[in-house]
Amino acid sequence: MKIRYKILISVFDLLIIIRLLLPYVVLHYANKTLADMDGYYGHIKDVELSIYRGAYIIKDIYLNKVDLVSKRQTEFFKSGDIDLSIEWRALFHRMIVGKLIFHSSELIFTKDKAELGDVRKDSSNFRKLLKEFMPLKVNRFEVIDGTIHYVDNSSSPEIDVSLKQTHILALNLSNVTQNRIELPSTVTAQASVYEGTLNFNMKLDALADNAKFVLNAELRNTNLVLLNAFLKAYGNFDVNRGTFSLYTEMATKDGKFKGYVKPFIKDLKVVGPQDRNDSFLQKIWEHMVGAAGVLLKNQRKDQLASKIPMEGTFNSPKPDALDGIWEVLRNAFIQALIPSIDNEISIHSITAGADQREDKKGVLWRMFSPGKRNTETKNE
Repeated sequence: MKIRYKILISVFDLLIIIRLLLPYVVLHYANKTLADMDGYYGHIKDVELSIYRGAYIIKDIYLNKVDLVSKRQTEFFKSGDIDLSIEWRALFHRMIVGKLIFHSSELIFTKDKAELGDVRKDSSNFRKLLKEFMPLKVNRFEVIDGTIHYVDNSSSPEIDVSLKQTHILALNLSNVTQNRIELPSTVTAQASVYEGTLNFNMKLDALADNAKFVLNAELRNTNLVLLNAFLKAYGNFDVNRGTFSLYTEMATKDGKFKGYVKPFIKDLKVVGPQDRNDSFLQKIWEHMVGAAGVLLKNQRKDQLASKIPMEGTFNSPKPDALDGIWEVLRNAFIQALIPSIDNEISIHSITAGADQREDKKGVLWRMFSPGKRNTETKNE
């Protein structure tokens, strides 16, 4: 009996030692993995284990983009806490999957330093990193109080625009439930955008070999005055008043996509007291921009708007510029566009026939597409 007790006590002591040492082992391994990533360098301050719920928490992580020539680092990602754990509900569906919850995270895209294209190119590294930290398939993904930046330090003035108070929730990414539905997974997001609000909704098949989803999004009442640095840098003008909204729907399947974007500018006033000290040429340019806004806006609604259809494949996107111009003119002089999602795009829109798409072409397209007219004449 004494030997048996000694063995039990020894095993218990060993488990305590492992429990005490495990966070340091995990932390050392995680930091080594982050330091060895090609083109990136990262570090974690601490790791906390929560064995009773099958989880661990990464504390204060950052990941920087490294210039391979100069070795200079550019901020790319940082987060307060990242909670990685088993999703216990999935066990009722006989699946062992995980969930990731990011708290107070920041994602920073910097022009010519850490751009979206770089992330796409380096996606294999990120998949490997995620697999190192979370060996289970991720079924639930959530971002709480996140921020997404776009930074351009080479522009004049310098640009730093962002989505703040961002909440993203992705559910059923591993198709644990509703796996017989064509689009079983969902992603929703909300954010604050310069006194405006962003709402995003997507249904998708996260396990499909090719992208398959349908989405809609609306950006409402963003204050353009707060984006004057962006407008000055990329448009060489600023505004005295105005709000910007945008509505969009899109669906994609089998490498094809179809959708539209519908931008709105309301209560626009370009020239104001802030332009008093501008150069003569700058004043002329801003008066021209302001005059174009007045000419093309719907006077009764005080809005400048358009609807731009998009259709094609990911290798050959085809935004319909002529229809976009026609919608600007229609909004200004015939009938004001409605600032809302039109609910006209679904996953079945992708299979619409060519004849049906031709019938939806606008009047302006028919008027200013001589090649198409000549073809129709020959056929007749």
